[in-house]
Amino acid sequence: MPLHHAVLALLAVKPAHGYELKGSFEQAVGDQWGGLNIGHLYQILDRLARDGLIDSERQPQPVKPDRLVHRITGAGRAELDRWLDEPAERTRGYRDDFFLKVMAAAQAGDPAMLAAVLRRQRVHLLTELRSLAAAGAAAAESPVVALLVTAAELHVRADLGVVDAAERDLTPGALAALRVPAATEGPETSLRTRSSPA
Repeated sequence: MPLHHAVLALLAVKPAHGYELKGSFEQAVGDQWGGLNIGHLYQILDRLARDGLIDSERQPQPVKPDRLVHRITGAGRAELDRWLDEPAERTRGYRDDFFLKVMAAAQAGDPAMLAAVLRRQRVHLLTELRSLAAAGAAAAESPVVALLVTAAELHVRADLGVVDAAERDLTPGALAALRVPAATEGPETSLRTRSSPA
């Protein structure tokens, strides 16, 4: 749960209330990560408090409603240290909308359809690379945000490599081999055939 740990990391620096944490997170990671939904942040804070990883103290304000200031606990620091000591693992498998589109076009057995899917993806990725170059120039003042932009660029370049591999490997002959032949008999017939003695 990386967002939970990111919140713990921010609270390890200093106690903060919800909107302060949202601002600190967005400033720390820049635009590439995307904004942090305040409702989701409050769910994270509730869970961290329930798990004993943070304490929360209500502070009255003269004009505005009371605010809740959150502090990391000893257990929270131990959990943050444990998380930082482990390598980051990718989730198992390769789940990607583009891969599913390639699979669908390959199953259709239509080289023109597959070529169009690959061409559109290449244009999209090249456009993304151009916008990342602009984002990298804007992020020069923050080495952490610049690193995130670099990571995004590397991922896009790897995705371009997948497009290259698809263009190279999914030839018309390979597509023909992938096609599942249409069934010529119903399931009852094929079951009967399999169960009848030879």
